[in-house]
Amino acid sequence: MLQPTNKPQEPKELIRVSVSEAARLFGVNSQTIRRAITAQEITYAIVGGRYKINFESLVKWSQHHTTVRNKLAKRGIGQFVDKWKIKNPLYSPNPKVLNTKEKEPKLSTEEKQTTK
Repeated sequence: MLQPTNKPQEPKELIRVSVSEAARLFGVNSQTIRRAITAQEITYAIVGGRYKINFESLVKWSQHHTTVRNKLAKRGIGQFVDKWKIKNPLYSPNPKVLNTKEKEPKLSTEEKQTTK
């Protein structure tokens, strides 16, 4: 039986963005981000008198609001996703794997006649 290891987990690296950066990334007005802060829908810290928003909570918030999610895809960072090219073959999807339909082997005319 395997015993669980008692290694302490490394804490996640927090990514914090400003209100204006969040608005640009998600394609919304900065006032929308400020309303979410006021409604306590996203977590933040005040650093030097400015809001620094936890990026993870920002993503979760955007996925719970349909209009924000749609704006993310059309006006935010989502509009650039199709243009990104993955150059590393390790992370690039293999076309053979994506093609899940099994193709029927092509039969020659002689094989077609024998199968009839």
